[in-house]
Amino acid sequence: MVKVAQVQISFWDKPHGYLVGDLILELGDLVVVKTAWGNDIGKVILIKEMKEDDLAANSVLDNIIRKATTEDIENFNEIQKQSSQALEYCKRTVERQDLPMKIIDAHFSFDGGKVVFPFIADSRVDFRQLVKDLTHHFQKSIRLQQIGIRDEAKITGDFGSCGRLLCCKTHLSGLESITSDLADMQQVAHRGSERLSGLCGRLRCCLAFEGSTYRELMSKMPEIGKVVKTTKGRGKVIGRHILKQTVDVAMEGDSSNVLELSLSDIKK
Repeated sequence: MVKVAQVQISFWDKPHGYLVGDLILELGDLVVVKTAWGNDIGKVILIKEMKEDDLAANSVLDNIIRKATTEDIENFNEIQKQSSQALEYCKRTVERQDLPMKIIDAHFSFDGGKVVFPFIADSRVDFRQLVKDLTHHFQKSIRLQQIGIRDEAKITGDFGSCGRLLCCKTHLSGLESITSDLADMQQVAHRGSERLSGLCGRLRCCLAFEGSTYRELMSKMPEIGKVVKTTKGRGKVIGRHILKQTVDVAMEGDSSNVLELSLSDIKK
């Protein structure tokens, strides 16, 4: 078994997995890790043990370099003080070049040699000139990283139509793929895309979050079209009410006689 830690480097970036090795870590610890843009500091948000065979063959995880020292954290915080001014400069440059993109943040790497600017855009953007201007201004390696519109909602947060804080902001660690099939399964497709869309304009995360519960409940129910024996006689299942755990059964001999029966009324 090997210990793997999920490390969150930036609030807008996905967590990355690292091998813990011999380090003694707890949730919330700050660690120094190697990233695509140089060494950086991130927060440990999950620690789990995995079998070596379960680690994907093509997924080579780096070791955590070390637990961040007081000096590391002080140096990192000093470097990040440049972020606000860098963000404002980048936004002004984007506006001057009339680029259809929204800059979210400016993140300096721990070694100070690179700056990452995450952005949101509806389509592909030619930002080559922007990179040249930013490189010349900051005299550092520049990376522009596009994030999705759903990520923006996760970053900014808000209240959903349910009256609660957005799930993506409070407890969902990842943004799963959400399809209309989930709405069909949960018998809410008839509500239309407008009512099923979240603040981000995409299908609501709760459709995926609640999907496993619906699948479990559905597994206990007879399929539509199946002929079943019930306490009221034989009949064909023509409808299901998943949350209520009841089925509509058209009774044999009189298809107009449709009864809503609980699963306890269905004979095995």
